[in-house]
Amino acid sequence: MTGTQQLPSVDDVRTALKDVYDPEIKKPITDLGMVKDVAIGDDGVVDVGIYLTVAGCPLKATLTADTKKAVSKLPGVADVRVELDVMSDEQRTELRKSLRGDAAEPVIPFAQPGSMTRVYCVASGKGGVGKSSVTVNLAVAMAERGLSVGVVDADIYGHSVPRMLGAREKPTKVDTMIMPPQAHGVKVISIGMFTPGNAPVVWRGPMLHRALQQFLADVFWGDLDILLLDLPPGTGDIAISVAQLIPNAEILVVTTPQQAAAEVAERAGAIAMQTRQRVAGVIENMSWLETPTGERIEVFGAGGGQTVADSLSKSVGSTVPLLGQVPLDPRLREQGDEGTPIVLSDPEAPASLVLKDAAKQLSVRARGLAGMMLNVSPAGR
Repeated sequence: MTGTQQLPSVDDVRTALKDVYDPEIKKPITDLGMVKDVAIGDDGVVDVGIYLTVAGCPLKATLTADTKKAVSKLPGVADVRVELDVMSDEQRTELRKSLRGDAAEPVIPFAQPGSMTRVYCVASGKGGVGKSSVTVNLAVAMAERGLSVGVVDADIYGHSVPRMLGAREKPTKVDTMIMPPQAHGVKVISIGMFTPGNAPVVWRGPMLHRALQQFLADVFWGDLDILLLDLPPGTGDIAISVAQLIPNAEILVVTTPQQAAAEVAERAGAIAMQTRQRVAGVIENMSWLETPTGERIEVFGAGGGQTVADSLSKSVGSTVPLLGQVPLDPRLREQGDEGTPIVLSDPEAPASLVLKDAAKQLSVRARGLAGMMLNVSPAGR
């Protein structure tokens, strides 16, 4: 460095650090109290001390790299050295209060008046219809559209979303707040992230309710545009708990073309008549198999999705749309096993195009009363 080159000031460095965001919280580290100190040497070497929220922060390498990149842009900087420290319990408590407030009990942000997050409960009458595959592909497709998306794996007994989404990191706990890992731009939480190996979850109804409540209230989701809940099959405890905890949630029904499956799927959607939730629509999965010659083979029959949509439309008194028919494609299963949803690995595949179109419809649909059961009775004549 030449003797005439001016060194940056501490204020210059702190201003540059405003462009460094915590990878999990998605806010500037300067706003989160994560900048410990700044020192500038006569030789142009800048030392920056950064507080990590926890010692085992999985994204500390990203935070270090982003800090070096931001400060290195300043004129006169010859090198940047980052020293990592760990927040004290008191600092973590203050951080949690700054993000979530000082309420004695965590609240569910999506159930509060004025919440702008659209919540979709992806439901099915029976297992094996590809509900989780549809959920993760919708989530990634929505994130690709620039939306902030979260997924709750509410299928406590049959959790599979982390594998399908490729989420391999564990959640990080900051005070009483849980930071969810991310994959492909989607935040995700699952009971599978808290159990050892492939251990089964053996819980009764009240414990299921409490787990779901914690996923919704204790997890720091940030400002989400869309939250998807992958529900277990049927109309059991979790479906009832969701209606109680997030009464404004909408139901998205997944079925196959098979009439027997469609009849069961109608029950999953019909729960809206009791909980007075909106039915967002129906997605038919495994609609047909296309051969190399272009012939369509309807392996599981035909018409199940439209049957469910028509039946639910009649029940709720307004149109419940069939949002798409997803063809059978081995890659949908293969990419789920690998953790890269097909809408990313092969965005032009027929199944991807249908799923991306359904994601678009669910993303841009205006709010209103269509499809929602109203708590009113006709006036007498």
